[in-house]
Amino acid sequence: MTISYNWLHQYLPIKLSVEELSNILTSIGLEVEGTETVEAIKGGLQGLVIGQVLTCEQHPNADKLKMTTVDVGTEQVLKIVCGAANVSAGQKVVVATVGTTVHPINGAAFQIKKAKIRGEESEGMICAEDEIGLGENHDGIIVLPEDVTVGTLAATYFNVASADTALYIGLTPNRSDAMSHIGVARDVCAYLSHHRGATFEVILPVALDIFSEVKQDLISVSIDEDAAPACLRYSGISIEGVTIGDSPDWLKKALQTIGLRSINNVVDISNFVLHEYGQPLHAFDAAKIAGNKIRVGFLPEGTNFITLDEQTRKLFAEDLMICDAEKGLCIAGVFGGNNSGVTSNTTDIFLESAYFTASYVRKTSLRHGLRTDAATHFEKGVDINNVLPALKRAAALIVEIAGGKIASQIQDIYPKPLRPISVTASYEYIQKLSGKQYSPTSIKGILTALNFEIEQEDHLGFSVKVPSNKNDITLAADLVEEILRIDGLDNIEIPQRLNISLTKPMINDRSLREKLVVELCGIGFQELVTNSITNSKYYPDNEHLVRMINSLTSELDVLRPSMLESGLEVINYNVNRKSQDLALFEFGNTYSSDGVGKYNEAACLAVWITGNIRNAHWANKAESADLFYMKGVIENLLKISGIEKVILNTEPDGMVVWKWKNEALCSASKVSADKLKTFDIKQDVFYAAIYWPHWLKAMQANKIKYTEVPKFPAVKRDLALVLDKKTTFEEVQKITGQSKIAALKEFDLFDVFESEKLGVDKKSYAMNYTFQLADRTLTDTDIEQYMNQLVESYKNKLNAQIRA
Repeated sequence: MTISYNWLHQYLPIKLSVEELSNILTSIGLEVEGTETVEAIKGGLQGLVIGQVLTCEQHPNADKLKMTTVDVGTEQVLKIVCGAANVSAGQKVVVATVGTTVHPINGAAFQIKKAKIRGEESEGMICAEDEIGLGENHDGIIVLPEDVTVGTLAATYFNVASADTALYIGLTPNRSDAMSHIGVARDVCAYLSHHRGATFEVILPVALDIFSEVKQDLISVSIDEDAAPACLRYSGISIEGVTIGDSPDWLKKALQTIGLRSINNVVDISNFVLHEYGQPLHAFDAAKIAGNKIRVGFLPEGTNFITLDEQTRKLFAEDLMICDAEKGLCIAGVFGGNNSGVTSNTTDIFLESAYFTASYVRKTSLRHGLRTDAATHFEKGVDINNVLPALKRAAALIVEIAGGKIASQIQDIYPKPLRPISVTASYEYIQKLSGKQYSPTSIKGILTALNFEIEQEDHLGFSVKVPSNKNDITLAADLVEEILRIDGLDNIEIPQRLNISLTKPMINDRSLREKLVVELCGIGFQELVTNSITNSKYYPDNEHLVRMINSLTSELDVLRPSMLESGLEVINYNVNRKSQDLALFEFGNTYSSDGVGKYNEAACLAVWITGNIRNAHWANKAESADLFYMKGVIENLLKISGIEKVILNTEPDGMVVWKWKNEALCSASKVSADKLKTFDIKQDVFYAAIYWPHWLKAMQANKIKYTEVPKFPAVKRDLALVLDKKTTFEEVQKITGQSKIAALKEFDLFDVFESEKLGVDKKSYAMNYTFQLADRTLTDTDIEQYMNQLVESYKNKLNAQIRA
C-alpha cells in the first residue's frame, strides 16, 4: 500500500519528518518498506530560468540552426545555438544553463554542457515543452508572455508543486482499518497520544451542509430480498449539472504520489475518497439508468455483461449486480459496466456508496479475474459506518470541483444495522500474553485512542465495544495485539532465556549454504529475497503451475515454478533506476504440480548477471557480462564445494549443464529475447539455477581430504590442437579426463584460433597442462610419455592434428 506524506499530514495535528513518521509506522506494525520522492515535474525544473532572446541570426555552417544571444538576468549574455524554427529576437524563453540536468518526457535525463555545434560555441539550451517535462509538444521552443521578468526561476514561474514522498507500507491482510490515509492517521495519533502524554486526534475533513434543503428522490433504490446478505447497506445521491473535465492540480498530485493516473474530475474524486476513507464509491451516468431505478440483486446464470474494459463476461448466478429497470449496470464492488459509466458528455450522475459482503465480492472478483482497488477493499472488509461520510465527502467535492448541485436526498438503505462486537479481557491475561506489565490507565488510553468504547470495568479487567472499522477484533488476544502495536512492537521485552522444543530432527544445511553465500558476496554478488508468489502470465504454456486458491491480487496468483522471473522483476526495477550493472543471487524454492493433487517443492540457488562485470578504467576497457563469466562463477562454486568428477554438457540451445553421477547439478544460459521483452529489459541477462538437493548430495558425498603440500615441482606443457569447428571444449575435457593420468593435476584452454590457413571448417585450441607427483620429481621422459598419450587420444577420438 502506498501513502502520500503530504496527504497524510492533512489529518495529523502535528508535523512529523519522513524519517520520524516511517519509524512510528514501522513500530506500530505498518512496516515502511521504502520511501520515494515524487515530483509533479521530474527534476522540478531546477536550474531552468526565464531568458530573453536579444539577437537571432543564421548559423554560418548550418541551414537549420540559429545563432542567438540570450539574457538570463546575469552579467554575462549567453551564446546559444538553437534549432527551433520559431525562435526569434525579443522572445521570452525558458533556458537551461550550463550544468543544468534536463529531464525530458521521453528518454533519459542529461546535463547541459558548454559545447561547439557545427563550429560555433553554445552555452545552454532554449527549451521546448517535451524537453523539460512540461508537456508533449515539440513543435518549437516555449514562448512566454512579454511581461515575464528575465531571470525568474522557471519553477517559480510555472508554480511547480513541492515534491511529495510516497511511503510504501507492507500491510498485513488483517489490517483493513489501515487501508486509507485517515486509517493510518488514526494509528499515528494513537501512538502519539500514548507516548507523548497528550491527546492527539485525527483532523477529519469538514462536512459541508449542502444536503438538507433537497427533498425529492430522482432515483429509487431497492435491495432484493435474496441479495440482502450480500449487500448490508446501500446509499446513493443524485447530482445534476456537473461538467466532466480535468481535475485540479492538487488532486492530480495526490493521486500521482500513490501511483494513480488522473482520468477525469469525477473518477478522480471517487479514487481520492477511496484512499482517504477506505470506502469504494462508484459514479453512474444518471441518463443511462433506465426507469430511474437502482436495484441490487442477481441476474440469471450466463447473462452477458460488458464491463468498462469492453470485455464481454458471462455472469454467474452468485455475482451480485447493480441493475436498473432493464439491465445490469455494474458488478457490485468489483467493476463498472460499459453502458453506465461517466463520459465526457455526462451532466447528471448518481453516486453510489455501499457495504458489500466481503465473501461475495472476493468470489466474484476471483471468478472473473478482476482484482480492482474496490474489490481489494471490500474483500478485506470496509467500515460500514464510513458509507455515509464518504458519500457526503465525495458529493461535496464533486459540487466544488465539477460544478452542479445536489439534486436529491441521500438514500440510505440499511435494514439491519450491525451491532458492535463486545470483547472482554482481564489485566492478568494481557500481562501473561504480552509479557509486559501495563497499567490499566495505559491500556484504556490506547484502546480509547483507537475508538474502542469501554462498556464496563473493574479491578480485574474490562469489556469494550469494538469500533466498526476493526473487523479483525473478536478475541481478547486481538486486544493485546492492539495494545502491543500502539506501545510499539520494537518495545516488546525479550527475555534473557528462550526455551525451544524440537519435535523432530532437522536437516541443517546452513553451513553449506553459508559457504556459497560468502563466496558469491566475496566476488561482488548481492543477495535477493523475493516473493515465492508470482504472476501466472509469465508462464502461459506451463500446465504444472501451483495456483493460489485465494490470491491477494491477479498479479500474485501462482507459486513460482522457476526463480528466473523473480530476479528479472528485480533487474527491471533497478535498470529503470539507472542501476544497470547487477550480480545477484537468491536461495529460494520452486513449486510444481502433476495436476492430480501432488505437489513438489524444490530448493534452488539462482544466480543472475547483467551489465558490466568490470567498469571502464584508465588501464582497461569495460567488460560486459557473458556466459563464460557465468561458467567461471559456477566452476568456482563447484571447487569450494569440493564437488569433483563433474561432466559439463552444452545443449543445442546453448544452455550449459553440469552433471554429477548423471544428475543435473546446475544449468546456465543467456535469457531469451522474448523473456526479456516480457519484463521490458533491453540488456543481456545471464541466469544460472543450482538444483540444491542434488548439489547438497554431491557436496556431502565428496569428503574433504587433506594432503601435504607437494615438495616436488610442477611441470607445465602447452599443446595446440587443430579440430573440426563442431568439436566442443566439453568433448576435449571428457577425453582428457578419460586418459586417467595420475600426474595430470590441471588442464585449461587459454586460446581459440580460427583461420582459413588451418583448413575448411577447422579451429585451433591452445591447451595448457600441469603435471605433478607427490613422491618424486617428474623427468622429461615422464612428460613426453604423458603428452604422447594425450595426443594419441585426441587423434583417435577427435581426429585432431597437432599444430606446430
